[in-house]
Amino acid sequence: MHIETIAMPDLAWQQEALCAQTGADFFFPEPGSSVRDAKRICALCPIRSTCLEYALSNDERFGVWGGLSEKERLALRRARH
Repeated sequence: MHIETIAMPDLAWQQEALCAQTGADFFFPEPGSSVRDAKRICALCPIRSTCLEYALSNDERFGVWGGLSEKERLALRRARH
């Protein structure tokens, strides 16, 4: 019997993220709410670029990732293609 395994992404970087120490409320605000506080935290985060690449690679549609909102990530994806 052959069992196929699926490689899981290495998410160890998330432990170093400032958002992991802050809480998800800033990064997944209610629709229409400001993402300003989340972006301020992201600007100080040492792994911001890793976070952004993860979000782009995994098509994260919600929340602030790597300092960019959903609309900003969508625009970046479109610009890359």
